[in-house]
Amino acid sequence: MNFDTMIIAPVYSQIALDIALRISRGELKENTKIYGRSVMASEYGVSPETIRRAMSLLEDTGIVEIRQNSGTIVVSAEKAREYVKKFGERNELRTYRRKLRDLLGKQKALSRDISETAEMLISVSERFSQTTPFPNYETDIPPESPLIGRTLGELRFWQQTSATVIAIRRNSQIILSPGPYAVITAGDTLIYIGDIKCIDAVRDFVHGKINE
Repeated sequence: MNFDTMIIAPVYSQIALDIALRISRGELKENTKIYGRSVMASEYGVSPETIRRAMSLLEDTGIVEIRQNSGTIVVSAEKAREYVKKFGERNELRTYRRKLRDLLGKQKALSRDISETAEMLISVSERFSQTTPFPNYETDIPPESPLIGRTLGELRFWQQTSATVIAIRRNSQIILSPGPYAVITAGDTLIYIGDIKCIDAVRDFVHGKINE
């Protein structure tokens, strides 16, 4: 089913449903006159002709009676309730269909954004790998790490581990070439290069085995 081509109820039928709802709730009582077309047109922001069609629809269902020189009279609150029950469900269905159509549109836009972001990430990763001739490794900074709140320079990271930090992944960001003034925070992922022996050194350093 193509939700974009779905037919929406005409304005006059929506107004008729709203008036029937008001009658069913007792806002417009039986044997009382409904406001004139001009007043109703102003209230709903439509033309008097649209109000005429709405009233004709309600008259066809026995809810009101259009009397010459007397205006439109409410004749049956019971039929108004039946009308609301019958057509209100259809209106609710239209509402959910429109909501679903909107959600599908948002999902499509989100999928497009995810795809574009993934392509950018792949592109950055490829460029990143081309600029680092040595294998790179990663380690996460746990909440209890003594490195938190200190800079790479202050920690003498390279001297302590023989590893060079080339990037820090923080949430959805990647900080390239962080430099000696980069401050370590909990949850960071350090991306570094060095020989394979530095892996154990970095792990121990991150978990508190500092030789200062």
